[in-house]
Amino acid sequence: MADAEKKTVHIDEETGQDSQEADGSQSKPFKSVGHAFLQHGDQAQYLVNRKEGDEEEASYKPAAKAALKKAANYADSQRKKAGKEKDLAIRQQKEEEERSKALEEAKKIVITEDGSLPKAVRIHLGETRPEIVKLGSGERTEEVDYSSDKRGTRVRVFGRVHRERKQSQVLFITLRDGHGYMQCVLTGNLAKTYDAVTLTRETSMMITGEMWEVPAGKNAPNNRELHADYYEIIGKAPGGEDAITNRVQEKGDPQTLLDMRHLVLRGEKASAVMIVRDAVEHAFNVKYHELGYVKVSPPALVQTQVEGGATLFSLPYYNEPAYLTQSSQLYLETALPFTGNCYCIEKSFRAEKSLTRRHLSEYTHVEAELDFISFDDLLAHLEELICSVLAIVLDNPRTAAMIQDLNPGFQMPERPFKRMRYSEAIDWLVEHEIMNEEGQPHTFGDDIAEAAERKMTDIINRPIFLTHFPLEIKSFYMQLDPDDKRLTESMDCLMPGVGEIVGGSMRAYDYEELMAAYKREGIDPKEYYWYTDQRRYGTSPHGGYGLGLERFLAWLCKQHTSPKYQLARSITSFVSSLSDASPASSTAACSSTTLAIFQPWFHTNRAAQPSTVPALRKKFDRRSAASPTAPTAYVGPGARTPPTTPASL
Repeated sequence: MADAEKKTVHIDEETGQDSQEADGSQSKPFKSVGHAFLQHGDQAQYLVNRKEGDEEEASYKPAAKAALKKAANYADSQRKKAGKEKDLAIRQQKEEEERSKALEEAKKIVITEDGSLPKAVRIHLGETRPEIVKLGSGERTEEVDYSSDKRGTRVRVFGRVHRERKQSQVLFITLRDGHGYMQCVLTGNLAKTYDAVTLTRETSMMITGEMWEVPAGKNAPNNRELHADYYEIIGKAPGGEDAITNRVQEKGDPQTLLDMRHLVLRGEKASAVMIVRDAVEHAFNVKYHELGYVKVSPPALVQTQVEGGATLFSLPYYNEPAYLTQSSQLYLETALPFTGNCYCIEKSFRAEKSLTRRHLSEYTHVEAELDFISFDDLLAHLEELICSVLAIVLDNPRTAAMIQDLNPGFQMPERPFKRMRYSEAIDWLVEHEIMNEEGQPHTFGDDIAEAAERKMTDIINRPIFLTHFPLEIKSFYMQLDPDDKRLTESMDCLMPGVGEIVGGSMRAYDYEELMAAYKREGIDPKEYYWYTDQRRYGTSPHGGYGLGLERFLAWLCKQHTSPKYQLARSITSFVSSLSDASPASSTAACSSTTLAIFQPWFHTNRAAQPSTVPALRKKFDRRSAASPTAPTAYVGPGARTPPTTPASL
């Protein structure tokens, strides 16, 4: 076609548009040669509005050959792309039609349980005892002859779909029920029903069938599989955009994963940590009972407020202020005379104002007090406790396997734990050129910061009892070192990777020494008549400690390395922290009061409630970025004159 017969198409890169509004006229030009060529091909001549040489104004001129060649290549690639997209759309439409047809056919398939089969034995998915579950072996025969020695036990299981995959005409389902996992094999019509074709993860179901060994060269949980003969869907989980795999992704945004914690906990890793957590808490109870310790239940609500320090969670209590406890230590001390050695495993609360990898607003506190002991006795007890708890946990094959998966190569800590005095730690830090928070060499009296403490522990790479801290950086109730009154008989237990997991001390048991401590810290002794009375009515050398269960688990399960997660977030069921809850929720959890042996104190003298708050336990202050200096006074709201005789238990 001659150029004169071709349609003229105008392109203006300044004013043109590559849209349906453009038609190639001078008043509605295209923006690019490529788009124009895609519309008209080689059946048009293309004029581009541009300047050449010394021209002051642009004018329409024939498009350059190079530009036309480039435009032709672009148009060709776009046509091919459009062709592929069209073919894909046709294929997808055909597949959708076939799928719809298959689904309609699947709806016609109805399965029923064969009443002639032996009655199924209901088991949980973790049941492996051979006297309960016999595994079939060898070649499976077509006839149903459960009298054969080669047949397995017919069982009935319940659970949720953890994974599913279709292979040819066989549907493999991994079922989960909290006790364990089981591979279930569906064949024939069982794999062709509508429920099977549309099966989604987290769907809850019942499956009945025969237990068999896994074929040689294949893998399945516990090396067995259930060959189904019947199943029922109990609760169908959503698919598509709402599928759990879309809502919860392993490497998703940390905050999103926290919001979806209720679904994250269904994952293998998260659920394993929760099961290990249960085993660890159980092991503490077992060991304490073995030692003859009495478990007590201190209250969670207290009525003592602190000036300075990390703040308490507050809530109204019958028109008076109340707070969530941060420690049960002082309550346990008062229990010693009538229980002997005692302990508790309770929640403690801290209104943390900083988001760090170490801190939680709600955590589980393992606390104990020991009567008539020495400082060496306290350290020996703690070392034995930690190692015994680990031994109990690892003695359980299931939890031992989970710990091995979570923390490969974990080994029992080397005994004895390293003993290191505070002064020795200062010398070590100076020698290894690890600076304090101001970037200066450590000196005696420094409160060793978390980073330096953890670095030292990681380099030494073994458990450490860091002992004999200076009086100025420890709490009023700690026993002074008889050989050096500048120091206290105090200790922190440090573990590689996580740092401090236990803090403890001998408690000041001399009346005059305790009164001097009140004066030194600016504490009104009247508010602590009940605590002082422990020194008046048959005092004794005693000591105790608090162990953070989450930090212990973080060390055991190696869940402390994520830079995006706070230390214990991956080992708590539901997280409480600054960014994870509204202010109102901090009081919502405390709408009821649990009856406890200590409760009368709350009602008879509400202004004198024992509470180990961070101003009194300075180690809390030194761990909190919210309080750089220790408070000098301890004030209880609504102070009243204490009764002559302490309230009876």
